[in-house]
Amino acid sequence: MYFYLIPLTLVVFLYLYFTRNFNFWKNKNVAGPKPVVFFGNIMDSVIRRKHLIMVYKDIYAAFPNEKVVGMYRMTTPCLMLKDLDIIKDVLVKDFELFVDRGVEFSEEGLGANIFHADGDRWRVLRHRFTPLFTSGKLKNMLHLITNRGEKFVKHLEEITNIQTEQPIKSLVEKFTMASIGACVFGIDLDENMFETLGRINKILSVARYGIELDMMYPGILKKFGGSLFSSVLSKFFQNLIKSVIEQRNGMPTNRKDFMDLILELRQQKVIEAARKNENEDVKSIELTDSIIAAQAFTFYGAGYESSSLTLTHMFYELAKNPDIQDRLVKEIDEVLERYNGELTYDALHEMTYYSQVFDETLRKYPVADLLHRNAQSDYKIAGTNITLHKGDTVIISAYGIHRDPKYYPNPEKFDPERFSPENVGKRHPCAYLPFGTGPRNCLGMRFAKWQSQVCTVMFLSKFRVEPSKNTPLELKYDPNLIFCVPIGGIPLNIVRR
Repeated sequence: MYFYLIPLTLVVFLYLYFTRNFNFWKNKNVAGPKPVVFFGNIMDSVIRRKHLIMVYKDIYAAFPNEKVVGMYRMTTPCLMLKDLDIIKDVLVKDFELFVDRGVEFSEEGLGANIFHADGDRWRVLRHRFTPLFTSGKLKNMLHLITNRGEKFVKHLEEITNIQTEQPIKSLVEKFTMASIGACVFGIDLDENMFETLGRINKILSVARYGIELDMMYPGILKKFGGSLFSSVLSKFFQNLIKSVIEQRNGMPTNRKDFMDLILELRQQKVIEAARKNENEDVKSIELTDSIIAAQAFTFYGAGYESSSLTLTHMFYELAKNPDIQDRLVKEIDEVLERYNGELTYDALHEMTYYSQVFDETLRKYPVADLLHRNAQSDYKIAGTNITLHKGDTVIISAYGIHRDPKYYPNPEKFDPERFSPENVGKRHPCAYLPFGTGPRNCLGMRFAKWQSQVCTVMFLSKFRVEPSKNTPLELKYDPNLIFCVPIGGIPLNIVRR
């Protein structure tokens, strides 16, 4: 009898333990999907059957009339925000109450990066690194990007002479890796370095189960010194930064790349945040090589993968919509003719239809949809009876919003006219969130657009893209990766104009 009683008791105990919070939203009369034991509402993501971003998107779509949706990441309650006014309150109006992203882990190695930094560390880093991404600073790097674009086009000419069908993501990755290598680290990538970064990218892109552990036990990674990044990544970027700094003798050069700008900051030894008021103590951190490596890692990881995926999806849609491609090519030709073929800052700025195509690509494919915030104190959500408590997490599904027919009729259609000045003016500002919004929006969004634009302009000035017999009609995403990467890639025909 005891032989059966003990395991039965254990099963009952585990069931009660892993469902202990599952009446949280029901007791508050907040609508939401029914949770599954242990997994909450993200089982498909945890077992790597569906990408987490798609899981969030499906939850968003399942409750079309709700302002908020109560859900569970593993056993932890969290709140998905759907109402755009509430989202604006959290991300903009009441930002100081939602500064932190809520994923805490060790600050050793790469953990002190600006994306994951919380509280005072984020304020210092954001205050001092924001000036590195102004238009003026980026103008000085344009020649670095266009130079890599010229090499990219030359590479395309060589390989398309042999085979017109090419895996578009693998191709544009070469460009974004070279561009980031030049602008962030000040290095020219040779074949050995491309291979090395390829191995690093595979490690970097894999979704690790540490995030699910932190969902179930918020703060456990930081408490026990755990990290989301492997020692291999940390060692690689630490050594790379050390090497670059030594090559420059610890001083800025005349390259005007990000490393030069960071080394200018480094001469101050300590960097400080802006005061919120004259009575506030100044928050500061020492700009060590380790801190620099953590920021460079973020610039590389975000800039390389998100840009390559944006370009991949853009070329995919241009291949499927030749009329849009024709109009974009016409604009590129006309602007370049006015500037004698030179791709300058002013020339890029005049390509307004490109901006619409770029925005529509990120509307339909927000590849890095990671909008989470933690409440810093109790917070009453406007227009509801819900009060968040300190430490509660809110989630925003940009993918869900971008595919919501309330804001974008016929959302599956690729239509750059959605982003004409007239149509943009009619929409709520939080109906478009590929880079987030408010004080914690994406620091590198201007660089991302420039980098993608240079690649697109130089590509389409020489080539067209067309569907091949292997181009998928529908995209499916690899649930094992952090970003939304199409399974099997996207083969396209690249044809000389």
